[in-house]
Amino acid sequence: MSDKLVGVAVGGAGIREIQAMILRAEELGIHAAWMTTGGARPDSMTAFAATAGLTENIKMGTSIVPTYPRHPLVMAQQAQIVAQLAPGRFRLGVGPSHRPTIEAMGIEFNEPLAHLREYLQILKAILQGGRVDFDGDHYTAHDGIPEPVDIEIMASALRKGSFELCGEESDGAISWICPGQYLHDVALPAMQAGAQRAGRETPPLIAHAPVCVHDDAEEVRAAVRQQVMNPRLPYYQRMLVAAGYPEATEGVWSDGMIDGAVIWGDEEKCAEGVQRLFDLGATEVLASPISAGSDTAASVDRTMRLLGQAAAAAN
Repeated sequence: MSDKLVGVAVGGAGIREIQAMILRAEELGIHAAWMTTGGARPDSMTAFAATAGLTENIKMGTSIVPTYPRHPLVMAQQAQIVAQLAPGRFRLGVGPSHRPTIEAMGIEFNEPLAHLREYLQILKAILQGGRVDFDGDHYTAHDGIPEPVDIEIMASALRKGSFELCGEESDGAISWICPGQYLHDVALPAMQAGAQRAGRETPPLIAHAPVCVHDDAEEVRAAVRQQVMNPRLPYYQRMLVAAGYPEATEGVWSDGMIDGAVIWGDEEKCAEGVQRLFDLGATEVLASPISAGSDTAASVDRTMRLLGQAAAAAN
């Protein structure tokens, strides 16, 4: 397989719908299925554990599991099972989420980067090394597992500081709605600086972007505004402003922001959009399909088939 990967974000109301999307992705030759965990929605690691035996080649990854609600040893409990069921195919992506989301649960949200650094260090020690003995400012962890597991541990990133942290500590950075030029101009240099500081190779960059294979611009933009959360949270606004979209402070998607952050158009244009992210330095393109027009199932399937073609082209 090529070093360049094409993945797809999967989801659904229940496990059967989630599994069907993962199996469809594998059938189409898409390299990886990724899933978000949050609130009371279905748990991604449990879904992957239930699906591992039904699949053969497709990678599975979390993008992301919020850290604050789970102690890193609790995260390790689940992750090692999925890694054992799908050796070499599971990637654990974690991240702090956002202050309003976490504090709405009654959990204190403080020093997110320092918190994430300790979290990554604990996870890597116990899952990749088999033993952790850690006393930090945010966490204490002393435990071991019978043997290390084959797993990559990645983290979410939006701003320069989080990309630097990923360069230092993680096995990969997972972005979301970051325009490609911002990834090239800000994210990658930050990751490289962090990796250099830590004396290690720069880890992969996973460019997570909405993708909609559809020909009508107004229908695409309407679909994005309906299906992709408005950039009301400060972290997203600051990233988009830094990427050249000052209107992001209004908390709604402008046409320019959509055109900069979303891959959309016919098959040729979307294939070019995926390739452009590779050319700008992404190691993997993680696509969140957006359905546009009256036939949502057909719209998603059109995007899924394009992702399969893009995966074949990357091989």
